[in-house]
Amino acid sequence: MREIFAGLPWWVKWIAVPVIALVVFGGLIASVLHFVVWLLFKALIFVALVGGLIYVVRKFTTSSSSRSDW
Repeated sequence: MREIFAGLPWWVKWIAVPVIALVVFGGLIASVLHFVVWLLFKALIFVALVGGLIYVVRKFTTSSSSRSDW
């Protein structure tokens, strides 16, 4: 493989080949990136909902236990 690229100009190795790879695999890269962002967003929503649930439950349990002390 190195022998193939050894005789080529620098712009073919560093510009043309990456551009061709982006054109060929661009849709796949975009799909994977979209999936990762979607998964992180869902995980963030999950963490926020669980945190909110824990906050609400602790708030009501501490307020109900303090009422029983009265």
